[in-house]
Amino acid sequence: MRLLTLSLRFVFPLAIVLGVIAYGVIPLVDSLELKWFVRDLDMRSKTMINTMEGPLAELLASNSKGKILSYFTRILQDERLYALGFCDLDHQLLYETQAYPQDVTCKDTLNLASNSSTVRSFSSGPLHITSASIELNGNRLGRLLLIHDMSFIQQRSSDTKWYVFYLFAGLTAVISLVTVLVAHFSWKEWVAGVRAMLKGERLLTPLTHDQHAPEVRPLAKDLRSLVQALESDRRMRDESQISWTPGSLKTILHEQLAGDQVLIVSNRQPYTHYWQDQNIVVQVPASGLVSALEPVMRACSGIWVAHGNGSADRNVVDKRDHIAVPPSHPSYEIRRVWLTGEEEAGYYYGFANEGLWPLCHIAHVRPTFRSSDWKHYVAINERFSQAVYEEATTDNPVVLVQDYHFALLPKLIRDKLPPATIILFWHLPWPNAESFGICPWREEILEGLLGSSILGFHTRVHCNNFIDSVDRLLEARIDRNSSTVSYGGKMTAVNPYPISIEWPLQWLHGQRSVPECRTKLREAYGMTSDRLVGLGVERLDYTKGILERFMAVERLLELQPEWIGKFTFVQIAAPSRSMIEQYHHFTDQVSALAEQINKRFGRDGYEPICLRIQHHEAFQVCECYRGADLCVVSSLHDGMNLVAKEFVGARDDEQGVLILSQFTGAARELTEAVVINPYDIDQFAAALHLGLTMPKVEQRARMQSMRGLIQEFNVYRWAGRMLIDAARMRQKERVMKQVRRPSLLN
Repeated sequence: MRLLTLSLRFVFPLAIVLGVIAYGVIPLVDSLELKWFVRDLDMRSKTMINTMEGPLAELLASNSKGKILSYFTRILQDERLYALGFCDLDHQLLYETQAYPQDVTCKDTLNLASNSSTVRSFSSGPLHITSASIELNGNRLGRLLLIHDMSFIQQRSSDTKWYVFYLFAGLTAVISLVTVLVAHFSWKEWVAGVRAMLKGERLLTPLTHDQHAPEVRPLAKDLRSLVQALESDRRMRDESQISWTPGSLKTILHEQLAGDQVLIVSNRQPYTHYWQDQNIVVQVPASGLVSALEPVMRACSGIWVAHGNGSADRNVVDKRDHIAVPPSHPSYEIRRVWLTGEEEAGYYYGFANEGLWPLCHIAHVRPTFRSSDWKHYVAINERFSQAVYEEATTDNPVVLVQDYHFALLPKLIRDKLPPATIILFWHLPWPNAESFGICPWREEILEGLLGSSILGFHTRVHCNNFIDSVDRLLEARIDRNSSTVSYGGKMTAVNPYPISIEWPLQWLHGQRSVPECRTKLREAYGMTSDRLVGLGVERLDYTKGILERFMAVERLLELQPEWIGKFTFVQIAAPSRSMIEQYHHFTDQVSALAEQINKRFGRDGYEPICLRIQHHEAFQVCECYRGADLCVVSSLHDGMNLVAKEFVGARDDEQGVLILSQFTGAARELTEAVVINPYDIDQFAAALHLGLTMPKVEQRARMQSMRGLIQEFNVYRWAGRMLIDAARMRQKERVMKQVRRPSLLN
């Protein structure tokens, strides 16, 4: 009886409080629902206006009232569209559909800006009115009025209120039951249970020996699922409200990471200095990693630790091996780390690129592992960890470690700077557990990576493959629901962060117009002005599918001989890792195949394939993107491939066709590209023909969608998401320390 009386003392106040909250929440939910519906109608109206503008302008020019009203009637098949009207330049209603409300006049809607909307209430119910200016050849013809019926919202609002009421009633019942159960436990046991739930652990001793533990375990699981769902929803809302720019990254660092120092570690540096004719020249390496991270570092400042491999790199650094970059407007510094030729051969060319690179890419090249290469790999990772330690101005910097060259680095940094926030992004695909098991030092690599606070991959599939590898090879606690791994007393979040490019591309500033770029590209390769041009831009690497795309061009010319003399494929291939035998052999294969196809289909003044094995500056590559008719990305296996996104970003004319391999991470995002299997040469050739004959209207529709996605999910959002997750992880760790402290005192 006493227990029942004590429980009721908790239940009644709880029910009253929840009732008051429900009374306040229901109007808020109603208001938010109205805003969502209005936004939905705004988007629908804009889509309809974009679709109608061209045909309607032509009908208005013909001044055929019957055709215009017939066209309006077809548009009204949309069940939510209530009426259509057209106002001339004198604000007179020239055309209207049968249900057009008399209360809505052209003069009443004068205060609406072009492509703007409003909601007004009438006796028949609320109406959503959108006004849009209609033009033909730059001449304004009048205004189109779209009127949507919003009466359905009232019914949905009523239903929503009842749903919220039932929700709070259910919550009251559930929480009351929980309160009764909790009354059975002491304060000390309850604190222990809360700690276990926050950590995502199962309830261990002493609760496992308590008679009520079986009832509490499902509760803990449900609470964790609820928290994860709420966190995911909040994260999406927060990200959608941020305008992802360099300034927003600085704000995140200041507000969520207390302005901590940012360090980037990568093998490849963003700027390299070379001797050329007794002069020092600066070169930006051809690298997707550099193109993604360089704008991030320009936004956040800080220090970039990288291998100094340029012939003039030592000549331009200061006594601390630093140099300020970019050369024109310095905003951050590079700290160069020096390697001997033997160390570079073992660490970079050996273990990283003859071992890990083919292991992670399913490209039918056997990985090679040597113990001597592994020793160099370990030594160089230790050298870079020392450089990070020397550059850190606090004991808690934010360290962004990049790629497969530094699998051991997170743990090494963690040993030197335990409070540091370490984010490693793995730019390669991660193989399945069976394939990864080939590596002789698989456990050491996994342990090194689990020194990270956050471990990022391009896709969820790669995250799952990594977690499977840990599950098979290490004794670690894995929570697949939250995608976290606890190892050695440290928790690592394993999350997908699809990498992207800056928006807008910096190389568009001062760039020639698209027609000028088209002319220059054709003149550079000795082509006529009407020649259709395909483009490939890669490092000369066997994973990029260059041989397959050449075979597809050959097959196209076999099946569609009308393209001979009318279509040329330009392949820009930056030399890469020529010291490795497989790359040297691959270069010979690419050159031989291009020569063979040119001999077979070429003639005076015409080469079907123009192969240029040389470095091109980013500004030149952007010019080629703008001048080509289509771009081919045919990787056999790739983490993301930023060439695809760079091509889309460069085409502000909203023209051009992207042909994209299904085995790239980009294919999961850029679904409007022409997606192909690069191993299917006939399908590949058909895609080339489709791209060359695609109508301009379809090109624009596809390109608009892809450009909109890249604009929203740009490189600043990629970096910002990781920084936000790191800040939340640090906050959670602080909370856990506070939870532990009173329990220890007890």
